[in-house]
Amino acid sequence: VQLQASGGGVVQAGGSLRLSCLASGRSFSGYGMGWFRQTPGKEREFVALIMWNSDRKYYSDSVNGRFTISRDMAKNTGYLQMNSLKSEDTALYYCAADSGMGNSAPRLKSSEYRYWGQGTLVTVSS
Repeated sequence: VQLQASGGGVVQAGGSLRLSCLASGRSFSGYGMGWFRQTPGKEREFVALIMWNSDRKYYSDSVNGRFTISRDMAKNTGYLQMNSLKSEDTALYYCAADSGMGNSAPRLKSSEYRYWGQGTLVTVSS
């Protein structure tokens, strides 16, 4: 599985960005796609997760209500819509995926994912 993330950029506080993650290499049935973010000196932090088949969604407390995760099955692409951005959302954002999430508990740790896209930088200026 190959993942390609895009959509990062510079935005003012209160603004919006949409990140995309294109998956290729095999069927995504039974997979979950997560978004994580990382700032220098800190561990990679869970942001959101979507189960590809069921469309179940999970969010971290810090983004719940501001970010929306979604997927387009026909395009094999996941999205992270980020609204009401804050300076503390500034980070390198990664999409990740792994199989076996059809009916399992959500995976919220970066160590639980085998496949990763390259990071896309989001900078929120205040």
